[in-house]
Amino acid sequence: MRKHQSKPQGPSGRSRKTRRFPRPILQAIDKSKILGVCAGDPSAHRFIGIWAVVVKDRVFARSWTLKPDGWNRVFRESRFGAIQVGGREIRVRVVPARGARIRDAVERAYAEKYATSGSLKYVRGFRTARRRDSTLEFMPR
Repeated sequence: MRKHQSKPQGPSGRSRKTRRFPRPILQAIDKSKILGVCAGDPSAHRFIGIWAVVVKDRVFARSWTLKPDGWNRVFRESRFGAIQVGGREIRVRVVPARGARIRDAVERAYAEKYATSGSLKYVRGFRTARRRDSTLEFMPR
């Protein structure tokens, strides 16, 4: 008789398995140049447009300005918000991206996706240490 094996659980009692966006959502994010994001409570904040990239079926973004009241800081404090993709609003949570390999892959993805001469300044700027440290991963809630 086989024993039932349960999935590892985190402190909330939920499975630790990372939730991923469905493929059509990933494709829409990858195809679009601007992703609408709202950090924190959507009724208290407005949606703004940011650059986002898809790396290994995961969604990442970096902040350019790092303002104290900017989207990146609000997401870091609240960990929750929403994105707008293809006319849909999707609730998300964020986690800081850790590790040099994933941050390097995010840089390559920015360089590939935003390859115009007008974007070059920003793609290069995203390589600075403080902007690398601002890398967030978006996941559906």
